[in-house]
Amino acid sequence: MSSPGSSFVQIKHEDLLFYENCGGGSFGSVYRALWISQNKEVAVKKLLKIDKEAEILSVLSHKNIIQFYGAVLESPNYGIVTEYANGGSLYEFLSSEQSEQIDMKQIMTWAIQIAKGMHYLHAEAPIKVIHRDLKSRNVVMTTDRVLKICDFGASKFLSHTTHMTVVGTFPWMAPEVIQSLPVSETCDTYSYGVVLWEMLTREVPFKGFEGLQVAWLVVEKQERLTIPTSCPASFAELMKKCWQADPKERPHFKQVQQTLETMANDSRLPDQCNSFLHHKDQWRCEIESTLERLRKLERELYSKEKELEERERRLKLWEERLMQRSNMSPSPTSLLMDSNISPVSTSIYYTALSDCGYPNWSFTKAQRARRPKEQDRQTTEPRRKGVAVPYVSGVSEKLQRIFRQHRIPVYHKPVNTLRQKLVHPKDKTPSHKQSNLV
Repeated sequence: MSSPGSSFVQIKHEDLLFYENCGGGSFGSVYRALWISQNKEVAVKKLLKIDKEAEILSVLSHKNIIQFYGAVLESPNYGIVTEYANGGSLYEFLSSEQSEQIDMKQIMTWAIQIAKGMHYLHAEAPIKVIHRDLKSRNVVMTTDRVLKICDFGASKFLSHTTHMTVVGTFPWMAPEVIQSLPVSETCDTYSYGVVLWEMLTREVPFKGFEGLQVAWLVVEKQERLTIPTSCPASFAELMKKCWQADPKERPHFKQVQQTLETMANDSRLPDQCNSFLHHKDQWRCEIESTLERLRKLERELYSKEKELEERERRLKLWEERLMQRSNMSPSPTSLLMDSNISPVSTSIYYTALSDCGYPNWSFTKAQRARRPKEQDRQTTEPRRKGVAVPYVSGVSEKLQRIFRQHRIPVYHKPVNTLRQKLVHPKDKTPSHKQSNLV
């Protein structure tokens, strides 16, 4: 790699007159400024150091890619200087009242412009690039409403498959990027589908959800943004293709561009699309309904996580208590050598039962359940040396592992009364297994 400044124009910091902050890109803040010597309005992205973004921008040249002018290499005032798009970002436009006036023709024009810019990055640029952070905030608009892709701070030079770390913004990120898996250029296709959804709905993707919540919904639950039922079928189909879980199933931008051009020639589409755009009040409830369902799903997840954390805490506490009580006696098995089960061992055992899902089981009940009736003493089998483990699906196996770890012998107790009392609420009937030493 060439040294910084060897392949692009170096601009002096004092040659720039800074105005207001106009947004934040990846890894830096962006300011509107005047390039004094050239009498040109520019955008300056301030950085802690000059990184690969300047190198990437220096070799790119396309009408739908932000134009790069040079970089400031004076410490600590590092920055990159690009053209200033005074129309703001696409995100800002879609959030404004102006967006209510856009029609299908404008959306189609913008969709094709973004697709052309991305196709250039992937297939025509001197160094092929994966953007990795394509979103409406990183698409800016000129005075004459031409869209330009910007902010290449998260970008990577493209080899056939590149391993990525987590970068970008979760609602726009492909599942493989979220998981830091090897990615190809079609991770940008996924993000493009989200931008297209933004233009059609003028809504914020996964509104109200935190980044990690979105990551869980997209990766674990395979959730995607809601496409209203009244959305024109051709747009809906294109977005679904862009959001395929398998990256190989997503179209490349050349295919996206061709699809859009075919759609532009459909004489019926403008009326369908404009009707959809102007009746937002009729389909917005579909998006809200999905968001509410996802919020409920997230609340259930949170509740389950808390429950698991509490169970882990109780199990850890019980194991510590078992270790302490076992160490107090001469040996782990000596507690159980008597014909009557030791109160200490019984207490430990039934504490374990309580922690494994039997909160109402008490030490007193345990003693009663284990004491045979007087008339049955002659028929009751000889008492074994060890701890009786009720054969309840899932629970007994866990208890056996724990007692084996502490070298305490266990066996299945065949007394029906005990098994019935210890049946787990989720098990409708107790398991009737023969008594076997474990």
